[in-house]
Amino acid sequence: MENCFAQLRQVRPCDLMAEKWEDISQWQQAVQTCLKQGLHYDPPKCDLDAKVLETVDFGEYTQETIEFNTTPWFRVKGYLLLPKNAPRPLPGILLQHEWGGPLYFGKDRLVRTKTRHIQLFQQEYYSGVPLAERFCLAGYAVFCIDAFHFGERAPREREFDPAELLETFNGTAAYHYFENQKAELFRHALLQLGWAGTTWAGINFADDRSCIDYMLSRKEIDGSRLGVTGLSGGGWRTDMMLALEPRLKAGVSVGWMTTNQGSFETNFKGAIGVFSPLPGVWNRMDLSDAVGSGFPVNAMYIVGSKDNLFPSDGVDEAFRKIKEVYTRAGVPDNVGFARPETVHCYNAEVQQIALDWFAAKL
Repeated sequence: MENCFAQLRQVRPCDLMAEKWEDISQWQQAVQTCLKQGLHYDPPKCDLDAKVLETVDFGEYTQETIEFNTTPWFRVKGYLLLPKNAPRPLPGILLQHEWGGPLYFGKDRLVRTKTRHIQLFQQEYYSGVPLAERFCLAGYAVFCIDAFHFGERAPREREFDPAELLETFNGTAAYHYFENQKAELFRHALLQLGWAGTTWAGINFADDRSCIDYMLSRKEIDGSRLGVTGLSGGGWRTDMMLALEPRLKAGVSVGWMTTNQGSFETNFKGAIGVFSPLPGVWNRMDLSDAVGSGFPVNAMYIVGSKDNLFPSDGVDEAFRKIKEVYTRAGVPDNVGFARPETVHCYNAEVQQIALDWFAAKL
């Protein structure tokens, strides 16, 4: 870390940290106002104009491909998985894919696939079971989309088949061309977002809120029992939703919780990513303050004890601060924490912790 940036962080006002406020309700309002302003993105409401493009029968459940508007300028596709034998209306889960992994796949990492590279990814991170299928077979309606700049929303200078790229060209000059192009397009996107006056987190949050709008439009889903979960970058998107989306009843964030200082000093490049900088926010509060302000939502935070993206003391301190906020708010039982002996993953052990939480809270 360059010394000048370390010095910049030393002069942060940190005026919205919970411990500096006596009135927890006033603090909550101030934090959420700052967060919303820091997203620098407030698109107008629009007609979802949703269409079911395809329905695939997987025996115990169906998987629909949905197309809908999240804003007047974004029309995105998503997958909706519906279990056949669970009683209606179903509790619903918005499932967020992670940042790490092949950029040209987003929501497709979460569902059943014939692409070998994604199957290997699922084996490493999900114990070999598509995460959306795991939750669906537990009795939940599951909805997922590509985050901005992933999957079908990833920019391309020329058309190509991502599966063919991974299966056929991995390690070749053609593959490295697309990898280099990907890095350059990331940089270009950051410049464009800044010039447009918005943030990556703002776009993702608005899209994710529109996913809740869509789930509420489906008669098969119980709108009073909506949850959200995700790993890594999906955990970050879950954090933002738990902080700012009051229509959610419960959520489980996996693999993205620490103190800001801990990630800044320990693994800035690996842990932060372009999706989390919010000018005018992190100089005033910590991530634990942001998510803690979401009380009384039922929130579970999971970071594996062997997850090397974050310093262990930073994770523990963030957990302590969130717990303190919920306790001061009078709802200590609405928040939970877990440090399983896992690496950065959403494996079978973590899945069971999440399913137990949703069973109790959703």
